[in-house]
Amino acid sequence: MSCPICSKDPVEKYRPFCSRRCADIDLGKWMTDKYAVPSQDPDETEELAEALEEEAKKLH
Repeated sequence: MSCPICSKDPVEKYRPFCSRRCADIDLGKWMTDKYAVPSQDPDETEELAEALEEEAKKLH
């Protein structure tokens, strides 16, 4: 299996990535909602929205 970001051979320390850079790129994609796991559960969606609103209030 090659690195999912750049297709180079993976390095054991960063597996499945080839480097910390590629691992960080992947993490950034998760953190900026470029990746998402879809949900069909309306309760889960509402709970997530409420949790995000609470976290946003803590930041301001």
